[in-house]
Amino acid sequence: MGSGFERSRRFAIRAACAVIGALLAGTSPAEQDLAAKPDFTDAEIKIILSHGPWPAPAQADPSNRVSGKPDAIELGTRLFFDQRLSASGTLSCSSCHVPERNWTDNLTRGVGMSEVDRNTPTLMNLLASRWYGWSGASDSLWSQSLRPILDERELAATPRHVAQLVRDDEQLACRYRKAFGAPPSPSDDEAVFVDVGKALAAFQETLISGRTPFDRFRDALAKSEQPPSETYSEPAQRGLKIFIGKGGCTACHSGPNFTGGEFFRTGLSRFAPRGQADPGRRAEIPQLMKSRFNLLGRYNDDKSGASALRTREAALEKTNFGEFKVPSLRNLILTAPYGRDGGVETLAEVVRHYSGVDPASLRAKDGRPGKPLDLTPREQTDLVVFLESLSTFSNPWRPDDGGQCY
Repeated sequence: MGSGFERSRRFAIRAACAVIGALLAGTSPAEQDLAAKPDFTDAEIKIILSHGPWPAPAQADPSNRVSGKPDAIELGTRLFFDQRLSASGTLSCSSCHVPERNWTDNLTRGVGMSEVDRNTPTLMNLLASRWYGWSGASDSLWSQSLRPILDERELAATPRHVAQLVRDDEQLACRYRKAFGAPPSPSDDEAVFVDVGKALAAFQETLISGRTPFDRFRDALAKSEQPPSETYSEPAQRGLKIFIGKGGCTACHSGPNFTGGEFFRTGLSRFAPRGQADPGRRAEIPQLMKSRFNLLGRYNDDKSGASALRTREAALEKTNFGEFKVPSLRNLILTAPYGRDGGVETLAEVVRHYSGVDPASLRAKDGRPGKPLDLTPREQTDLVVFLESLSTFSNPWRPDDGGQCY
């Protein structure tokens, strides 16, 4: 795995250098001379501090009774890499969510049994999300983990297939018993299937990206220390100032994980490969409400009902058409191509899009049109440098089969 991650790292560095070079080529000498290290106001520092600390404190998922439990994490790890979960016996969760590729596949659109309509999102930093999937088709990480198993374009399996695998495999059955306190039910396929989703979620909760240059800069500010420019470059600081100021980026990309976790129309392509409009959030809310696996159903382990409130209050609005979930900006360098359909190759293209976007295609939650950032070439360069500073090439996850279960 190390060699694959190193290749991804070298590719990302070369791509980042090419992007910065291309942007600098469009910057005038006068504009380059005017660039200077920014001073941050108290109000700006307050916003910067809101993007940390990192990693954020771990929180167990109350809807999943095995969230955070080592035995469930061990079971989930085994299941995640097990190709027998698929109907064909040739695909696993890791076929699309590749550890060496920041838990995505770097393809325009994911490919399982066949090609899907959307880009494969990373699995990093999912623990505190409100919704899951590009259009919020699931309201918990465990229910989201079930969707690709059932999808005919992905693993194309059934609850019975999955439950029988867990019952028949001695090691999986042993780990299931340790995680859930009882053997898998011999007759309730769906209950065992849901528990598989909960074990997979327990594993995915552990996938947290490492600390970045931005985090070290932010923590120095929190301690009222002067961060040395050699550890956080002046272009990155200028880009940060644009991000929290002129760019207005924190309206969507807030908090330690740089996402508010909600849905917006971004002006990027919203058309499916077959030329059909992708309705995004508007199509998924009715499906979410009908799902047997949502938090309003019997498989929610949170008996207080508090975790189901957001699902109960989800309402279909006319503005939902073409809305997609705002992704985290952490480890962006390693997750190209970008956008829900993978239609944007580089961070420079993303920044250029928002700098000159058609206001009619960029909508806030209240339906009002957005406005382009109107950034100069120098400002675009600085913003890209800042976005790159939210990535780390460390690979904190290491495989561990947990040994034999007895």
